[in-house]
Amino acid sequence: MSAASPAPAARPFAAILDAAPARREPPWLTRMRAAARARFEAIGLPGPRDEDWRQTNVRPLASIPFERGERGGPSSEGAFVEGLASALARAPEALEPHLGAIAPHDRHPFAALNLATFEDGTLVRIPPGATVAEPIRIVHRVPTGRSPVLIHPRTLVLAGAGSKATVVEVFEQGGPGTSLTSAVTEIVLEANAEIDHVKVQAGGDDAWHVASVAGRIARDARLRSHNVSWGGRLSRNDIGAVLDGEGAECHLYGLTLADGAQHVDNHTWLDHAKPHGRSWEMYKAVLAGAARAVFNGRIIVREGAQKTDAKQSNKNLILSDAAIVFTRPQLEIHANDVKCTHGATIGRLDEEALFYLRSRGLGAVEARDLLIHAFADDVLAKIPAAGVREELAASLYARLERDLAG
Repeated sequence: MSAASPAPAARPFAAILDAAPARREPPWLTRMRAAARARFEAIGLPGPRDEDWRQTNVRPLASIPFERGERGGPSSEGAFVEGLASALARAPEALEPHLGAIAPHDRHPFAALNLATFEDGTLVRIPPGATVAEPIRIVHRVPTGRSPVLIHPRTLVLAGAGSKATVVEVFEQGGPGTSLTSAVTEIVLEANAEIDHVKVQAGGDDAWHVASVAGRIARDARLRSHNVSWGGRLSRNDIGAVLDGEGAECHLYGLTLADGAQHVDNHTWLDHAKPHGRSWEMYKAVLAGAARAVFNGRIIVREGAQKTDAKQSNKNLILSDAAIVFTRPQLEIHANDVKCTHGATIGRLDEEALFYLRSRGLGAVEARDLLIHAFADDVLAKIPAAGVREELAASLYARLERDLAG
């Protein structure tokens, strides 16, 4: 137990924190866990007065009696993947500079909760100069049952200099039931490395999903993040990277498809810390029913990060009168020789395009679905793995037929 009294919004999770088993782990991780717990107990669950959470209400979580679940998943097997616990037992000094050092758990309560409580996780290590031809897949499956379940998946990706790989993380639920997934993925790219990270969230109707994906990009390395959200009651993604080497590059792509009372909140951040960095961001959402979407995109250009080139785009397609979008692009520039642009749009399907397709013999639903797919394909087409891309396109059509019919 921590010495200080927990904030009221943290008390419902006290049993979860106290139930964490005793671990044999390096002292630096024990200290980090204790600090993360103290931080979570100090700030608790965010509320309406927290600027970054004022459109996303997670306070109902405080009234749900969650029990600890297993980590979730089977994970990928192979030469490049191992359990995080075994890696910590074998060579903890290799992970100390990275584990818990990339995701901002000091500012994000759920990242702090994850760090304080995770038992195991997945380590993906790409050796210097290696190219992994097939995507590395990690599946996090929530083991639902009669009681609400809370899991803390954690993934660490270490890409050696000049390496190249695609890592796919899928978050899904094994059956009906209430669940909370508090996930953290940290990605470290050494010089000239190239990583595509694909995150797919497809939880059940009463699934709560909060995730942090954070990268650190060295000189001339390239990180591309592909974030797809189309499941669950509430989803919150905090995704970003520090461009920490000259010539570093980061692309953030996101696609949301939400219906009914679903709520999806995407907060992105890009921290240009060194000169000649490049970033491109494109997030799109398709909303029907009474769904809500939130987009907050923050770009920071540090003093001295001259010749930065950063572009941000957020586009939202509304299919019903009750759907709502909140969008807020942000630029914070401390250098004077940069190119930074941003834009946001909210609109409905193009009536002229619909009329044209109908005049060519397509039915109303077929025409609508074709336009929605074209809208979404700008994001899906950026995924380099053809098999993954085709799976997501098929899932998109299935969602359109099942949830957005009529």
